[in-house]
Amino acid sequence: MSTETDTVAPENVATHPFQAEVAELLNLMVHAVYSETDIFLRELISNASDACDKLRYAAISNPDLIGDQPLAIRITPDSEAGTLTLADSGIGMDRQELIDNLGTVARSGTKAFISQLAEAKDGAGLIGKFGVGFYAAFMVADRIEVVSRRAGADEAFVWTSTGGAGFEIAPASAEQAADVPRGTKITLHLKEDAKRYLQTHEIERIVRTYSEHILFPIELKDKDAEPRQINSASAPWQRSKSDMTPEDYKEAYQGIAGAFDEPAMTLHYKAEGRQSYAVLLFAPSSQPFGLFDPDRKGKVKLYVRRVFITDEAELLPPYLRFVRGVVDSEDLPLNISREMLQNNPQVAQIRKALTGRVVGELESLADKNTEAYGKLWDAFGTVLKEGIYEDYERRDALLGLARFTTTVDGGPRSLKQYVADLKSNQTEIYYLVGEGVERLKSNPKLESARARGIEVLLLTDPVDAFWTATPLEFDGKKLKSLSQGDVDFSLVPLLEADAKAAEADAKTDGDTKVDDADVVAIAKLALGDRVSDVRASQRLTDSAACLVAGGQGPDRELERLLSRQSRGAGTKPILELNMRHPLVKALGRAKLAAQDDDVSDLSALLFEQAQILDGEVPEDPAAFAKRLNRLLVRGLTPAA
Repeated sequence: MSTETDTVAPENVATHPFQAEVAELLNLMVHAVYSETDIFLRELISNASDACDKLRYAAISNPDLIGDQPLAIRITPDSEAGTLTLADSGIGMDRQELIDNLGTVARSGTKAFISQLAEAKDGAGLIGKFGVGFYAAFMVADRIEVVSRRAGADEAFVWTSTGGAGFEIAPASAEQAADVPRGTKITLHLKEDAKRYLQTHEIERIVRTYSEHILFPIELKDKDAEPRQINSASAPWQRSKSDMTPEDYKEAYQGIAGAFDEPAMTLHYKAEGRQSYAVLLFAPSSQPFGLFDPDRKGKVKLYVRRVFITDEAELLPPYLRFVRGVVDSEDLPLNISREMLQNNPQVAQIRKALTGRVVGELESLADKNTEAYGKLWDAFGTVLKEGIYEDYERRDALLGLARFTTTVDGGPRSLKQYVADLKSNQTEIYYLVGEGVERLKSNPKLESARARGIEVLLLTDPVDAFWTATPLEFDGKKLKSLSQGDVDFSLVPLLEADAKAAEADAKTDGDTKVDDADVVAIAKLALGDRVSDVRASQRLTDSAACLVAGGQGPDRELERLLSRQSRGAGTKPILELNMRHPLVKALGRAKLAAQDDDVSDLSALLFEQAQILDGEVPEDPAAFAKRLNRLLVRGLTPAA
């Protein structure tokens, strides 16, 4: 392309110094504000869209400004010349506007234009602040030429700069003026290390990433080929819900999330008031890749006036990281940095409101479509339960959303269903944490609850050990672990069959002449520091013994998880004994007979048996086997 110095008389070329801050800004733009050079094209496209938007609004009162020339943006790479050109058919700039907008940082044409519209009580929805993001182009270009003609004007002007102390401005040559009937044409003379931006696939990648939803067509003109549009020029989240079909939402979800499944839940709305932003979010129907990555980062994309900013704004808490979609703000600045995102009060308000709406939408889905919500819970319940531990403000709502496998057959149950089916005199919600539903169902700690028909939540996800460590209640009923602290079911009546069995057991209690307190003391003395305490159990009806945690500190399962990480011994458990069990009665008889070896072996066997039932391996498996063999040989188990 010809330059103004080739075609314009020297006396018509005026040299202007940059505003004092521009040199500093150029250095900042290159080295600090933008860490990725791709951003330069986003900024230029945003400014071009801005110019088209300005003309569109100006044409409301003066339709002749647009005429027959459509509003569009065109990108033209020229490998031979080493230039990348971006042209728009927007409102353009006159000579003074070129000086003000491209030579001065403090002034912004867009800002002034929005002020005028605000006075007219109209809304612009404009992108960016022309004259700031423009300087990002110097990251990739060592010389920039701008030809611009104001809409409705006869003259066009040329602005050129190498990014040094200043710029030159002159009337455009006849050839340059003919090439820009309206709008602005920016030609970047690319640096050697930026020549990759002349490749069409690179240009398309950047446009798809940052400017796919700019509302004006972005055309790519490559060599002698016909121009082709490379953006969709449509932002589905900006459309009205009434205009969107299920197929539209499916297509939008798959495009935004890069997914192939269908959305299990869709949330589409516009927030207006102190802040304006559009929201289009989806819950997938299957787990996305990386759901359980340690960083637990979400992928909701932040746009500002239809320009992509980042997908790392963390607009939703980690326990909602499976949600995909877009939040498009009308108020945030385009050049907001990641650091600003973390501390920006507007973003904080969006986060809070957005989280509340997503949780509310999940509650609505759970109420209106049990089957659909059940599938969503199957896929993401483990992640959602992290919020019970982390989000105090929404803990009650998340507990209500939770679904649990329980000792009642018939599929996952809600706490609302659990509370509705409480037994007479039952005042707490009981749960048991462990590895695997089948193993939990055979856990001896369930015996007394099962004898009374009390439903128990069976929690098998690793996260269950953590959120249950927090004092919780639902509908006024505390959640209580069956493997921690004291449990007393005495006020809840036994089922008929179990009541008869307990009555029969009571008739045989007199066959041991050692009372329960003595048996407990015997076992505690024999086990020493292997346990923190030994006590009679209210949990057991069939098994001889079980291990539980104290009322303070971590539950048994959490204790195991923590001890694996630290490889430490952890807190000593409490051994509970079923005082009606023949093996426990044999312990009392052995003490009466002064059979100290049998007392030691029986006590250790009860403890190690309880360890095995909890899924643990005895500390000394060989000693356990020898001890068991000795007891079998001696035949200490009493005859029936």
